[in-house]
Amino acid sequence: MEFLAGGRAEVRISRADVGKRVSVRRSTGDGEGAPAFTDAVGVLTSWDEGVLSITRRDGTSVRIEESALVAAKVVPPARPRRKVPAAGTRELQEVAARGWPAIEAERLGEWTLRAAGGFTRRANSVLPLGDPGLPLDAALERVEQWYAERGLPAVIVVATGRPDTDEELAAELERRGWDAERHTRVRISALAPLADLPASPPPGSAGVTLSREPGADWLALYNRTGDSGGPTADALKVLTGGPSVWFATVRAADGGTAAIGRLVVDGRWAGFAALEVAEDARRQGLATLVTAALAERALDEGASAAYLQVEADNAGALALYDRLGFTDHHGYHYRRARPGGRR
Repeated sequence: MEFLAGGRAEVRISRADVGKRVSVRRSTGDGEGAPAFTDAVGVLTSWDEGVLSITRRDGTSVRIEESALVAAKVVPPARPRRKVPAAGTRELQEVAARGWPAIEAERLGEWTLRAAGGFTRRANSVLPLGDPGLPLDAALERVEQWYAERGLPAVIVVATGRPDTDEELAAELERRGWDAERHTRVRISALAPLADLPASPPPGSAGVTLSREPGADWLALYNRTGDSGGPTADALKVLTGGPSVWFATVRAADGGTAAIGRLVVDGRWAGFAALEVAEDARRQGLATLVTAALAERALDEGASAAYLQVEADNAGALALYDRLGFTDHHGYHYRRARPGGRR
């Protein structure tokens, strides 16, 4: 990693570079006779109170004291790929879980039990990525107990539709009386074409505003917080959780909120969610406008691939994502324990 400029190391980043991909070198202070250094490459996600936070491609974060910086620079974005990415189901499951994180998680073998106060099925369901480490009936008993302790239904998310998905688990759960619900498609796309989508703000609109936190105007249009009095603390934790999260807002000419979207960047993946358009602002290209703005932000952070999740019976959203260039990767649905269901 080369940091020298004119024969000397320089720190060439500032707080204005938050959101950009950077390379940094820091002193570890544990060298004998000479300084010892360690390097990190990733997205500069924050710089607060003298501490930098950098998120690597694998989704892990490193915190660096400003005083320990020896050299740093912004990394120019790589030439974006325009082909649909190749990916296994497990990779996408793990990326999606990090991008919509539960507040509480507990491992059961290779399963993860997740809870977030009931806000969304994704954050309040078991993610089964292998062997639970127990016979299935014993594992299910533990799952039901864990969720009952939190006042939540026992739910397992089951991936289907590819050779590397969970059809066998789905069949076993069905045999035991676990009901299927909320069938969903996971769709993917190359990222660069999304940033090139033709889109322009409607007359009187200031275009897309990006922020790290969802403002009151964003939350006013988002309709899944489950609390008519405003978002719960649990909902806000899930919405703002993830490696590098952005919120897009388009204001209408009258000052209201016309459209919103959410983006989470995690290594090569950019996850799109919460794409909503106000009823009186539809058919103006605002969904495309928001998608393009978020895709451009993700490209700046080094991502190259996009994913999203859409319920299988949402014909309007499916048609929109067809037009934007997304294709199906796999499906998933939830299996809910039926009271008194068969074992």
